[in-house]
Amino acid sequence: MDKKEFRVLIKYCFLKGKIQLKQKFGTAPGKSTIKDWYAKFRLGEMNTEDGERSGHPKEVAAEENIKKIHKMILIERKLKLNEIADTIKISTERVHHIIHEYVGMRMLCAKWVPREHIFDQKQRRVDDLEQCLKMIKHNKPEFLRRYVTMDETWLHHFTPKSNRQLSEWTAHDEPAPNEWYATVSWQGYSVCIWDTHGIIFIDYLGKGRTINSDYYIALWDRLKDEIAEKRPHLKKKKVLLQNRSNQK
Repeated sequence: MDKKEFRVLIKYCFLKGKIQLKQKFGTAPGKSTIKDWYAKFRLGEMNTEDGERSGHPKEVAAEENIKKIHKMILIERKLKLNEIADTIKISTERVHHIIHEYVGMRMLCAKWVPREHIFDQKQRRVDDLEQCLKMIKHNKPEFLRRYVTMDETWLHHFTPKSNRQLSEWTAHDEPAPNEWYATVSWQGYSVCIWDTHGIIFIDYLGKGRTINSDYYIALWDRLKDEIAEKRPHLKKKKVLLQNRSNQK
């Protein structure tokens, strides 16, 4: 017999008179339990079901933890298990179980990707390349003789973050996160100009110099001098200068 059936039997015995349950059932509740139920019945409480207890049920508490953990991860996806456990006041094993089984997320390392361009920059790239294709079709040898390419770039020296530092919590249907930044320890700036014959010149922006209109004016003046010296066949011709820094 289960405890509910024993309670009904205790109630029956109470109504009929005092009976020793152990004489009839070897697994009957103890005397203290029977006395407690008899006292309850004497007060007129004849319900044999358990009364409501204070506090939240385990299911509700678990649901609250799931919501808290999910919200914490959405705010900061690089949280560690022990950080979540310390905040929620539960074990790291329980946090790991909730994240994987209930929240449906996992820790993935971020991928390194180049910086994204806005739509106008992408469209400008398309327009420039289409114009170049037209000129190539018209006269390819002449195009290549006059085509000069310029590339501006920042030179960075940095220490990449570890895989652990780049890892984030992601849902199972989410791709790996993208991340391109790192701790830069040194940086510089350079401009390289070349054509089909090779490099015309490279300019390094020294410490204390600023990238502004004066810098570019001086750069164009130097380009004219360099072309006149190193590419005399272009001295009196229009040069097709393509800035590759806007084409990446």
